Amino acid sequence: MGNNGSTRASRKPSGGRSRKKSADGVSRRALLIGGGGVVAAGTVAVLVRDEVKRVWWQVPGVEKPRKAGELDYGAATWVAASEANWRRADRPDDFRIDRVIIHVTQGSFDSAVRVFQDPAHRAATHYIVGQDGRVVQMIRELDVAYQAGNRSFNERAIGIEHEGFVDRPKDLTKAMYESSARLTASICARYDIPIDREHIIGHVEVPGTDHTDPGPHWDWDRYLELVKRAATAPASPTPSASPSASASAKAE
Repeated sequence: MGNNGSTRASRKPSGGRSRKKSADGVSRRALLIGGGGVVAAGTVAVLVRDEVKRVWWQVPGVEKPRKAGELDYGAATWVAASEANWRRADRPDDFRIDRVIIHVTQGSFDSAVRVFQDPAHRAATHYIVGQDGRVVQMIRELDVAYQAGNRSFNERAIGIEHEGFVDRPKDLTKAMYESSARLTASICARYDIPIDREHIIGHVEVPGTDHTDPGPHWDWDRYLELVKRAATAPASPTPSASPSASASAKAE
């Protein structure tokens, strides 16, 4: 970014009068006038301060505090993805979360975990759901997963992989549907995402993608009904820390 500092010499206003300043050092001319209202520069300063506070961790050498093994969804187990497959963010403060993207792994649960731990893969989702209903979280929801091949959708979405193959309807088990629906309902509740097909989408629906998942056998009507039902059920367990070492051993 360029330096926007002024190089002009300071001058007194015409008439020989110096500019008077208020008690807090703000010039009387430092006002924003628009829409019939007047906003004091002090208000602008507060907005600037809040913005700086929100992105302070993006300054080089500064990182937002993280706790190893911390979960966003209490029913999941934590297994960390490679940092090459996602990037740090501060969602929903820097990017509004308004989508859940449904994927299918085209492989086994364990192979998906291994691939997301591989820095050469350059892609991952936040969660993986197994055919037996188990859930692994690999990326924090506040961070951006390289999941959809579309930067805008990556920044706004949380991705969920499902164990199986798109051409094998038997892979889409009852346990998987129900477990995934509970997870999606939890995500929608956290970020006030409507439970509908505009906001819960398949990878195939992301603009610019060459993927076809979750495929023709994914039952959207059934899934949305399960998500809505889960949304009205008793609250899920409170998110808690989970030792990544033991989680990795379980996943392997």
